[in-house]
Amino acid sequence: MSALLDIPLHSIDGRAARLADYAGRVLLVVNVASKCGLTPQYEGLEKLYRAQKAQGLEVLGFPANDFLGQEPGSNDEIAQFCATKYDVSFPLFSKIEVSGAHKHPLYAELTRAQPEARNSEGMRKGLQGHGITPNPAPEVLWNFEKFVISRKGEVVARFSPDTKPDDPALLAVLEHELAQAA
Repeated sequence: MSALLDIPLHSIDGRAARLADYAGRVLLVVNVASKCGLTPQYEGLEKLYRAQKAQGLEVLGFPANDFLGQEPGSNDEIAQFCATKYDVSFPLFSKIEVSGAHKHPLYAELTRAQPEARNSEGMRKGLQGHGITPNPAPEVLWNFEKFVISRKGEVVARFSPDTKPDDPALLAVLEHELAQAA
Protein backbone atom coordinates (compact mmCIF):
# COMPACT_ATOMS: atom_id res chain seq x y z
CA MET A 1 0.00 0.00 0.00
CA SER A 2 1.21 3.50 -0.83
CA ALA A 3 2.42 5.86 1.92
CA LEU A 4 0.10 8.40 0.28
CA LEU A 5 -2.85 6.45 1.66
CA ASP A 6 -1.62 6.81 5.24
CA ILE A 7 -1.34 10.62 5.36
CA PRO A 8 -3.53 11.88 8.23
CA LEU A 9 -6.61 13.82 7.12
CA HIS A 10 -9.83 15.08 8.67
CA SER A 11 -13.31 14.81 7.22
CA ILE A 12 -15.23 18.06 6.95
CA ASP A 13 -16.94 17.26 10.26
CA GLY A 14 -13.58 16.80 11.99
CA ARG A 15 -13.29 13.01 12.12
CA ALA A 16 -9.86 11.48 11.59
CA ALA A 17 -9.50 10.03 8.12
CA ARG A 18 -6.95 8.73 5.61
CA LEU A 19 -7.12 7.84 1.95
CA ALA A 20 -6.60 4.25 3.13
CA ASP A 21 -10.23 4.42 4.24
CA TYR A 22 -10.98 4.11 0.50
CA ALA A 23 -8.45 1.35 -0.23
CA GLY A 24 -9.25 -0.65 -3.34
CA ARG A 25 -11.25 2.18 -4.90
CA VAL A 26 -10.29 4.65 -7.64
CA LEU A 27 -9.99 8.13 -6.17
CA LEU A 28 -10.58 11.47 -7.86
CA VAL A 29 -9.06 14.06 -5.52
CA VAL A 30 -10.19 17.64 -6.20
CA ASN A 31 -9.39 20.90 -4.42
CA VAL A 32 -12.70 22.75 -4.31
CA ALA A 33 -13.96 26.27 -3.59
CA SER A 34 -17.42 27.83 -3.26
CA LYS A 35 -16.82 31.24 -4.82
CA CYS A 36 -14.87 30.35 -7.95
CA GLY A 37 -15.88 30.57 -11.59
CA LEU A 38 -15.32 26.80 -11.67
CA THR A 39 -17.61 26.12 -8.67
CA PRO A 40 -20.39 24.78 -10.95
CA GLN A 41 -18.10 21.76 -11.45
CA TYR A 42 -19.56 20.52 -8.15
CA GLU A 43 -22.63 19.51 -10.16
CA GLY A 44 -20.58 17.46 -12.63
CA LEU A 45 -18.47 15.91 -9.88
CA GLU A 46 -21.60 14.80 -8.06
CA LYS A 47 -23.11 13.39 -11.25
CA LEU A 48 -19.88 11.49 -11.97
CA TYR A 49 -19.75 10.20 -8.39
CA ARG A 50 -23.32 8.92 -8.49
CA ALA A 51 -22.79 7.28 -11.89
CA GLN A 52 -19.51 5.55 -11.02
CA LYS A 53 -19.62 4.93 -7.26
CA ALA A 54 -20.94 1.39 -7.66
CA GLN A 55 -18.00 0.61 -9.98
CA GLY A 56 -15.51 1.75 -7.33
CA LEU A 57 -15.06 5.51 -7.81
CA GLU A 58 -14.74 7.91 -4.89
CA VAL A 59 -14.70 11.65 -5.53
CA LEU A 60 -12.95 13.37 -2.61
CA GLY A 61 -13.30 17.14 -2.19
CA PHE A 62 -10.65 19.18 -0.37
CA PRO A 63 -11.75 22.78 0.20
CA ALA A 64 -8.90 25.27 -0.07
CA ASN A 65 -8.74 29.04 0.19
CA ASP A 66 -5.44 29.34 -1.69
CA PHE A 67 -6.68 31.22 -4.75
CA LEU A 68 -8.01 34.77 -4.34
CA GLY A 69 -9.84 33.82 -1.13
CA GLN A 70 -12.46 31.85 -3.07
CA GLU A 71 -13.18 29.48 -0.16
CA PRO A 72 -13.56 31.79 2.84
CA GLY A 73 -16.13 29.70 4.72
CA SER A 74 -15.73 27.48 7.76
CA ASN A 75 -15.97 23.72 7.37
CA ASP A 76 -19.61 23.87 8.52
CA GLU A 77 -20.42 26.64 6.03
CA ILE A 78 -18.72 24.72 3.20
CA ALA A 79 -20.61 21.53 4.04
CA GLN A 80 -23.91 23.44 4.16
CA PHE A 81 -23.20 25.19 0.84
CA CYS A 82 -22.30 21.92 -0.90
CA ALA A 83 -25.37 20.13 0.45
CA THR A 84 -27.91 22.84 -0.31
CA LYS A 85 -26.55 24.29 -3.57
CA TYR A 86 -25.22 21.15 -5.28
CA ASP A 87 -26.65 18.21 -3.28
CA VAL A 88 -23.09 16.91 -2.80
CA SER A 89 -22.97 13.40 -1.36
CA PHE A 90 -19.31 12.62 -2.10
CA PRO A 91 -16.88 12.91 0.83
CA LEU A 92 -15.59 16.35 1.75
CA PHE A 93 -12.60 17.02 3.97
CA SER A 94 -11.51 19.84 6.25
CA LYS A 95 -10.19 22.94 4.56
CA ILE A 96 -6.47 22.69 3.81
CA GLU A 97 -3.75 24.52 1.89
CA VAL A 98 -2.91 22.92 -1.45
CA SER A 99 -0.02 25.15 -2.55
CA GLY A 100 2.81 27.18 -1.13
CA ALA A 101 5.02 26.76 1.91
CA HIS A 102 2.25 25.41 4.14
CA LYS A 103 0.65 22.98 1.70
CA HIS A 104 -0.84 19.89 3.26
CA PRO A 105 1.33 16.74 3.07
CA LEU A 106 -1.33 15.14 0.86
CA TYR A 107 -0.85 17.80 -1.79
CA ALA A 108 2.92 17.75 -1.40
CA GLU A 109 2.80 14.05 -2.28
CA LEU A 110 0.23 14.44 -5.08
CA THR A 111 2.24 17.16 -6.82
CA ARG A 112 5.48 15.25 -6.33
CA ALA A 113 3.96 12.17 -7.95
CA GLN A 114 2.40 14.13 -10.87
CA PRO A 115 4.32 17.41 -11.29
CA GLU A 116 2.30 18.75 -14.22
CA ALA A 117 -1.42 18.79 -14.96
CA ARG A 118 -2.58 17.68 -18.42
CA ASN A 119 -3.67 20.47 -20.73
CA SER A 120 -2.86 23.25 -18.27
CA GLU A 121 -1.59 25.79 -20.83
CA GLY A 122 -5.05 27.14 -21.63
CA MET A 123 -5.81 27.64 -17.95
CA ARG A 124 -2.43 29.32 -17.40
CA LYS A 125 -3.09 31.73 -20.28
CA GLY A 126 -6.60 32.39 -18.98
CA LEU A 127 -5.30 33.28 -15.52
CA GLN A 128 -2.67 35.57 -17.05
CA GLY A 129 -5.38 37.21 -19.12
CA HIS A 130 -7.11 38.12 -15.86
CA GLY A 131 -3.91 39.60 -14.47
CA ILE A 132 -3.16 36.58 -12.25
CA THR A 133 0.32 35.11 -12.18
CA PRO A 134 -0.18 31.33 -12.23
CA ASN A 135 1.68 29.08 -9.83
CA PRO A 136 4.64 27.39 -11.52
CA ALA A 137 4.60 23.60 -11.83
CA PRO A 138 4.51 21.47 -9.77
CA GLU A 139 2.23 23.68 -7.66
CA VAL A 140 -1.54 23.36 -8.00
CA LEU A 141 -2.65 25.89 -10.60
CA TRP A 142 -6.12 26.81 -9.29
CA ASN A 143 -9.31 25.49 -7.70
CA PHE A 144 -10.73 22.23 -9.10
CA GLU A 145 -7.46 20.63 -10.18
CA LYS A 146 -7.97 16.86 -10.34
CA PHE A 147 -5.72 13.95 -9.35
CA VAL A 148 -6.58 10.33 -10.14
CA ILE A 149 -5.33 7.66 -7.74
CA SER A 150 -5.47 4.01 -8.78
CA ARG A 151 -6.94 1.17 -6.73
CA LYS A 152 -3.34 0.39 -5.72
CA GLY A 153 -2.78 3.87 -4.31
CA GLU A 154 -0.68 5.25 -7.17
CA VAL A 155 -1.19 8.77 -8.54
CA VAL A 156 -1.78 7.99 -12.22
CA ALA A 157 -3.01 11.29 -13.68
CA ARG A 158 -3.46 14.99 -13.01
CA PHE A 159 -5.87 17.27 -14.85
CA SER A 160 -6.05 21.04 -15.20
CA PRO A 161 -8.72 22.87 -13.14
CA ASP A 162 -10.73 23.71 -16.26
CA THR A 163 -11.04 20.02 -17.15
CA LYS A 164 -14.74 19.35 -16.60
CA PRO A 165 -15.86 16.17 -14.81
CA ASP A 166 -17.38 14.88 -18.07
CA ASP A 167 -14.24 15.56 -20.14
CA PRO A 168 -13.51 12.54 -22.38
CA ALA A 169 -9.83 12.39 -21.39
CA LEU A 170 -10.66 12.34 -17.67
CA LEU A 171 -13.43 9.80 -18.20
CA ALA A 172 -11.07 7.56 -20.20
CA VAL A 173 -8.52 7.52 -17.37
CA LEU A 174 -11.22 6.82 -14.78
CA GLU A 175 -12.76 4.04 -16.87
CA HIS A 176 -9.35 2.47 -17.41
CA GLU A 177 -8.58 2.57 -13.68
CA LEU A 178 -12.03 1.28 -12.70
CA ALA A 179 -11.46 -1.72 -14.98
CA GLN A 180 -8.25 -2.66 -13.11
CA ALA A 181 -8.19 -5.10 -10.21
CA ALA A 182 -7.20 -3.83 -6.78
